[in-house]
Amino acid sequence: MNPIEQRRSSYRLHAVLVIFMTCALFGIGPGSAAQTATELQWDGEWIAEGTLFRIGVVVENNIMQVTQIESMGQIWTNEDGEVDGNVVRVKVDYAGASGIIQAELIDSETAIAFAASCLPDFMVVCALSKDRQAIFRKVSE
Repeated sequence: MNPIEQRRSSYRLHAVLVIFMTCALFGIGPGSAAQTATELQWDGEWIAEGTLFRIGVVVENNIMQVTQIESMGQIWTNEDGEVDGNVVRVKVDYAGASGIIQAELIDSETAIAFAASCLPDFMVVCALSKDRQAIFRKVSE
């Protein structure tokens, strides 16, 4: 593989990693009439900008559940996240690495997510996710 192809392959892997780590933030579940306005803004289906990667999000009592809708073949797991205003943090496991994804709700249709931590840091997925972010757009309620 020539250097240009290696760089493209690395960027693709990085994009998938960032999307994976960020996507683990969102989920689908039952709603609640007692939800706050911020919780309701999180609820829905989200897509990582420029990809087919799609997740569902439901927040109830400041707990976010994440459901994979279209994971583009990536296999990952996550725990429920804790919402604090317009920010959520979710623990994610992927390809031998574990990390915390943090997402911030920018407005009712946009969220920005990044890997707040990733261990072990020598894993390729961790190295590629460092200082990267993904933009998610809400596609349905």
